[in-house]
Amino acid sequence: MSTYAGRKAVITGGTIGMGLATAKALVDGGGEVLVTGRNEKNLEAAQAELGTRGHAVRSDTAVLSDIEELGGIVEEKLGQIDLLFINAGFAQPGPFGHVTEELFDATFNVNAKGAFFTAQRLAPLVKDGGAIVFTTSIANDSGNPGMGPYAGAKAAVRAFTKVIAAELLPRNIRVNAVSPGFIHTPTAGITGATPEMLQAFEKMGDQITPMRRHGSSEEVAQAVLFLAFEATFTTGEELNVDGGLGQRLNRPQGQ
Repeated sequence: MSTYAGRKAVITGGTIGMGLATAKALVDGGGEVLVTGRNEKNLEAAQAELGTRGHAVRSDTAVLSDIEELGGIVEEKLGQIDLLFINAGFAQPGPFGHVTEELFDATFNVNAKGAFFTAQRLAPLVKDGGAIVFTTSIANDSGNPGMGPYAGAKAAVRAFTKVIAAELLPRNIRVNAVSPGFIHTPTAGITGATPEMLQAFEKMGDQITPMRRHGSSEEVAQAVLFLAFEATFTTGEELNVDGGLGQRLNRPQGQ
Protein backbone atom coordinates (compact mmCIF):
# COMPACT_ATOMS: atom_id res chain seq x y z
CA MET A 1 0.00 0.00 0.00
CA SER A 2 1.13 3.58 -0.62
CA THR A 3 -1.48 5.51 1.35
CA TYR A 4 1.19 7.44 3.25
CA ALA A 5 4.02 7.30 0.72
CA GLY A 6 6.28 10.32 1.20
CA ARG A 7 4.70 11.19 4.55
CA LYS A 8 6.96 11.69 7.57
CA ALA A 9 5.89 11.61 11.19
CA VAL A 10 7.21 11.85 14.75
CA ILE A 11 5.41 9.96 17.51
CA THR A 12 6.40 10.45 21.13
CA GLY A 13 5.61 7.46 23.31
CA GLY A 14 5.63 5.44 20.11
CA THR A 15 7.28 2.16 21.11
CA ILE A 16 4.19 0.40 22.50
CA GLY A 17 0.40 0.56 22.43
CA MET A 18 -1.38 3.33 20.56
CA GLY A 19 1.78 5.09 19.47
CA LEU A 20 3.30 1.96 17.98
CA ALA A 21 0.02 1.02 16.26
CA THR A 22 -0.01 4.45 14.61
CA ALA A 23 3.62 4.11 13.58
CA LYS A 24 2.99 0.66 12.08
CA ALA A 25 0.02 1.94 10.08
CA LEU A 26 2.13 4.75 8.67
CA VAL A 27 5.04 2.48 7.77
CA ASP A 28 2.71 -0.13 6.27
CA GLY A 29 1.26 2.65 4.14
CA GLY A 30 4.66 3.71 2.84
CA GLY A 31 5.48 6.45 5.33
CA GLU A 32 8.58 7.10 7.43
CA VAL A 33 8.31 7.43 11.20
CA LEU A 34 10.48 8.39 14.16
CA VAL A 35 9.20 7.07 17.49
CA THR A 36 10.46 7.86 20.98
CA GLY A 37 10.50 5.97 24.24
CA ARG A 38 12.60 5.38 27.35
CA ASN A 39 12.65 1.60 27.72
CA GLU A 40 15.58 0.09 25.80
CA LYS A 41 13.84 -3.25 25.29
CA ASN A 42 10.77 -1.55 23.84
CA LEU A 43 12.94 0.67 21.65
CA GLU A 44 14.74 -2.35 20.21
CA ALA A 45 11.48 -4.22 19.60
CA ALA A 46 9.88 -1.20 17.93
CA GLN A 47 12.90 -0.69 15.68
CA ALA A 48 12.77 -4.33 14.59
CA GLU A 49 9.04 -4.13 13.91
CA LEU A 50 9.13 -0.86 11.97
CA GLY A 51 12.11 -1.79 9.83
CA THR A 52 14.08 0.56 7.64
CA ARG A 53 11.39 3.25 7.46
CA GLY A 54 11.30 3.49 11.24
CA HIS A 55 13.64 5.24 13.66
CA ALA A 56 13.40 4.39 17.37
CA VAL A 57 15.04 7.06 19.51
CA ARG A 58 15.52 7.14 23.27
CA SER A 59 14.07 10.39 24.60
CA ASP A 60 12.45 11.36 27.90
CA THR A 61 9.49 13.69 27.42
CA ALA A 62 9.91 14.99 30.97
CA VAL A 63 13.46 16.24 30.33
CA LEU A 64 13.68 19.50 28.38
CA SER A 65 17.24 18.84 27.23
CA ASP A 66 16.01 15.55 25.71
CA ILE A 67 13.28 17.44 23.86
CA GLU A 68 15.82 19.91 22.52
CA GLU A 69 18.09 17.07 21.40
CA LEU A 70 15.13 15.30 19.81
CA GLY A 71 14.54 18.33 17.63
CA GLY A 72 18.03 18.02 16.22
CA ILE A 73 17.63 14.29 15.60
CA VAL A 74 14.35 14.86 13.76
CA GLU A 75 15.95 17.53 11.59
CA GLU A 76 18.83 15.19 10.76
CA LYS A 77 16.80 12.05 10.04
CA LEU A 78 13.55 13.40 8.60
CA GLY A 79 13.87 17.11 7.90
CA GLN A 80 10.36 18.53 7.80
CA ILE A 81 7.47 16.33 8.91
CA ASP A 82 3.80 15.98 8.03
CA LEU A 83 2.59 14.79 11.44
CA LEU A 84 3.62 15.28 15.05
CA PHE A 85 1.73 12.89 17.33
CA ILE A 86 2.38 13.81 20.97
CA ASN A 87 1.36 10.63 22.74
CA ALA A 88 3.80 10.05 25.62
CA GLY A 89 1.92 9.75 28.92
CA PHE A 90 2.19 8.77 32.56
CA ALA A 91 -0.54 7.75 35.01
CA GLN A 92 -0.39 6.43 38.55
CA PRO A 93 -3.87 6.57 40.09
CA GLY A 94 -4.54 7.13 43.77
CA PRO A 95 -6.86 9.11 46.09
CA PHE A 96 -6.08 12.81 46.19
CA GLY A 97 -5.34 12.65 49.89
CA HIS A 98 -2.36 10.39 49.19
CA VAL A 99 -0.90 12.27 46.21
CA THR A 100 2.67 13.35 46.90
CA GLU A 101 4.42 16.35 45.43
CA GLU A 102 6.78 13.95 43.66
CA LEU A 103 3.91 12.09 41.96
CA PHE A 104 2.14 15.34 41.09
CA ASP A 105 5.27 16.78 39.48
CA ALA A 106 6.08 13.56 37.62
CA THR A 107 2.55 13.42 36.20
CA PHE A 108 2.54 17.01 35.03
CA ASN A 109 6.13 16.90 33.77
CA VAL A 110 5.32 14.12 31.32
CA ASN A 111 1.70 14.78 30.39
CA ALA A 112 1.56 18.59 30.38
CA LYS A 113 4.99 20.22 30.51
CA GLY A 114 6.58 17.64 28.23
CA ALA A 115 3.72 17.78 25.75
CA PHE A 116 3.81 21.58 25.59
CA PHE A 117 7.54 21.90 25.06
CA THR A 118 7.62 19.02 22.57
CA ALA A 119 5.07 20.90 20.50
CA GLN A 120 7.03 24.13 20.89
CA ARG A 121 10.33 22.56 19.77
CA LEU A 122 8.98 20.46 16.90
CA ALA A 123 6.23 22.72 15.49
CA PRO A 124 8.79 24.60 13.35
CA LEU A 125 9.60 21.26 11.70
CA VAL A 126 5.97 20.54 10.79
CA LYS A 127 5.29 21.44 7.18
CA ASP A 128 2.84 24.24 6.48
CA GLY A 129 -0.47 22.45 6.02
CA GLY A 130 0.64 19.59 8.28
CA ALA A 131 -0.88 18.37 11.53
CA ILE A 132 -0.25 17.99 15.23
CA VAL A 133 -2.27 15.51 17.27
CA PHE A 134 -2.18 15.29 21.06
CA THR A 135 -3.37 12.40 23.20
CA THR A 136 -5.72 13.58 25.95
CA SER A 137 -8.06 11.27 27.89
CA ILE A 138 -11.66 10.74 28.92
CA ALA A 139 -10.30 11.54 32.40
CA ASN A 140 -10.26 15.22 31.31
CA ASP A 141 -13.78 15.85 32.55
CA SER A 142 -15.13 12.53 33.81
CA GLY A 143 -14.44 13.13 37.49
CA ASN A 144 -13.13 9.61 38.07
CA PRO A 145 -11.89 9.08 41.64
CA GLY A 146 -8.15 8.59 41.96
CA MET A 147 -7.27 10.37 38.73
CA GLY A 148 -6.63 13.90 40.06
CA PRO A 149 -3.13 14.78 38.78
CA TYR A 150 -3.57 12.81 35.55
CA ALA A 151 -6.96 14.36 34.79
CA GLY A 152 -5.60 17.83 35.51
CA ALA A 153 -2.57 17.32 33.30
CA LYS A 154 -4.62 15.97 30.41
CA ALA A 155 -7.12 18.81 30.77
CA ALA A 156 -4.18 21.16 30.37
CA VAL A 157 -3.28 19.37 27.14
CA ARG A 158 -6.84 19.89 25.93
CA ALA A 159 -6.37 23.62 26.54
CA PHE A 160 -3.00 23.58 24.77
CA THR A 161 -4.69 21.99 21.76
CA LYS A 162 -7.04 24.93 21.33
CA VAL A 163 -4.43 27.62 21.92
CA ILE A 164 -1.78 26.10 19.66
CA ALA A 165 -4.41 25.50 16.98
CA ALA A 166 -5.20 29.21 17.02
CA GLU A 167 -1.54 30.22 16.93
CA LEU A 168 -0.66 27.93 14.02
CA LEU A 169 -3.58 28.98 11.81
CA PRO A 170 -1.33 31.26 9.72
CA ARG A 171 0.69 28.18 8.71
CA ASN A 172 -2.46 26.12 8.06
CA ILE A 173 -1.25 23.52 10.57
CA ARG A 174 -4.22 21.74 12.10
CA VAL A 175 -3.95 20.89 15.80
CA ASN A 176 -6.36 18.36 17.31
CA ALA A 177 -6.51 15.78 20.08
CA VAL A 178 -7.61 12.17 20.34
CA SER A 179 -9.23 11.22 23.65
CA PRO A 180 -9.08 7.46 24.31
CA GLY A 181 -11.27 5.57 26.73
CA PHE A 182 -10.43 2.05 27.86
CA ILE A 183 -7.95 0.73 25.29
CA HIS A 184 -6.10 -2.59 25.14
CA THR A 185 -2.42 -1.69 25.60
CA PRO A 186 0.42 -3.46 27.44
CA THR A 187 0.07 -1.20 30.48
CA ALA A 188 -3.56 0.00 30.13
CA GLY A 189 -2.05 3.43 30.66
CA ILE A 190 -1.21 2.71 34.31
CA THR A 191 2.40 2.81 35.42
CA GLY A 192 3.47 -0.06 37.67
CA ALA A 193 0.15 -1.93 37.63
CA THR A 194 0.19 -5.60 38.61
CA PRO A 195 -1.48 -8.25 36.40
CA GLU A 196 -4.28 -8.48 38.98
CA MET A 197 -4.83 -4.72 38.87
CA LEU A 198 -4.90 -4.75 35.09
CA GLN A 199 -7.43 -7.59 35.06
CA ALA A 200 -9.72 -5.75 37.49
CA PHE A 201 -9.29 -2.51 35.55
CA GLU A 202 -10.22 -4.24 32.29
CA LYS A 203 -13.32 -5.82 33.80
CA MET A 204 -14.45 -2.49 35.20
CA GLY A 205 -13.82 -0.75 31.87
CA ASP A 206 -15.92 -3.27 29.96
CA GLN A 207 -18.76 -2.84 32.44
CA ILE A 208 -18.97 0.95 32.28
CA THR A 209 -18.25 1.44 28.57
CA PRO A 210 -21.55 1.60 26.65
CA MET A 211 -20.17 -0.61 23.86
CA ARG A 212 -19.21 -3.13 26.57
CA ARG A 213 -15.65 -3.66 25.37
CA HIS A 214 -12.20 -2.11 25.25
CA GLY A 215 -11.01 -0.41 22.12
CA SER A 216 -7.88 -1.53 20.30
CA SER A 217 -4.70 0.42 19.75
CA GLU A 218 -5.40 0.12 16.03
CA GLU A 219 -8.77 1.86 16.46
CA VAL A 220 -7.06 4.78 18.17
CA ALA A 221 -4.45 4.83 15.40
CA GLN A 222 -7.22 5.12 12.81
CA ALA A 223 -8.60 8.16 14.65
CA VAL A 224 -5.17 9.77 14.84
CA LEU A 225 -4.55 9.27 11.13
CA PHE A 226 -8.02 10.60 10.31
CA LEU A 227 -7.25 13.80 12.22
CA ALA A 228 -3.80 13.99 10.66
CA PHE A 229 -4.60 13.47 7.00
CA GLU A 230 -8.34 13.38 6.32
CA ALA A 231 -9.99 15.92 8.63
CA THR A 232 -8.71 18.82 6.55
CA PHE A 233 -11.30 21.33 7.78
CA THR A 234 -10.97 20.47 11.47
CA THR A 235 -8.71 22.12 14.05
CA GLY A 236 -8.82 22.71 17.80
CA GLU A 237 -11.04 19.66 18.30
CA GLU A 238 -10.92 16.63 20.59
CA LEU A 239 -12.11 13.32 19.14
CA ASN A 240 -13.34 10.75 21.66
CA VAL A 241 -12.39 7.12 20.95
CA ASP A 242 -14.10 5.60 23.95
CA GLY A 243 -17.02 3.37 22.97
CA GLY A 244 -19.51 6.07 23.96
CA LEU A 245 -18.19 6.45 27.52
CA GLY A 246 -17.65 10.19 27.29
CA GLN A 247 -21.21 10.67 26.02
CA ARG A 248 -22.60 8.71 28.99
CA LEU A 249 -24.73 6.65 26.66
CA ASN A 250 -27.08 4.04 28.14
CA ARG A 251 -27.63 0.62 26.58
CA PRO A 252 -31.25 -0.40 25.93
CA GLN A 253 -32.68 -2.60 28.68
CA GLY A 254 -32.13 -6.30 28.21
CA GLN A 255 -28.88 -5.85 26.24
